[in-house]
Amino acid sequence: MAQESVVEVVSDVNNGGSENGKTKSVSFSALKHQLIFQAPKAAEAIQFYKSAFGAEELNRDIHPKRKADQELPLILSAELKLASSVIIISDQTDDSAAPVKSEGTGSILCLETSDFDGAVANAVKAGAKIEGEVVEGENACCGARVAKIKDPYGYVWSICSGKKVADVEA
Repeated sequence: MAQESVVEVVSDVNNGGSENGKTKSVSFSALKHQLIFQAPKAAEAIQFYKSAFGAEELNRDIHPKRKADQELPLILSAELKLASSVIIISDQTDDSAAPVKSEGTGSILCLETSDFDGAVANAVKAGAKIEGEVVEGENACCGARVAKIKDPYGYVWSICSGKKVADVEA
């Protein structure tokens, strides 16, 4: 029944039938970015994110049909807390909806920190590669200093020092 109501709403909106031309406002409680890895690389990636970024593993669900004594268990979902956000790490399974690209995806994940140099050093020590040069000043899109790094799995991360507060004369 719930499925039918969703289909009716989508059909109604697609046909221009929403109330007074406006759609109902919906609020969300969280946005969780999911990173999907070629199996069985998710466990390795989790260790990388813990080492490189200090991520904290909140939970992990493994594929119930994989026998741990014969093969590495596939990770269906592992939630990692990173700063104030949660990212989901998964191995691609036969029924995964998202395709895995060999060089990550078309998104960049941005991390803001007060210890820019330490964050970049930790990521490189854990196996990430710096792409390009560190950008500073007016050319830095999301902070006073920005470094773009690529993790060993092809995902691109932007490490930012945060917005530089302009000097205000009294």
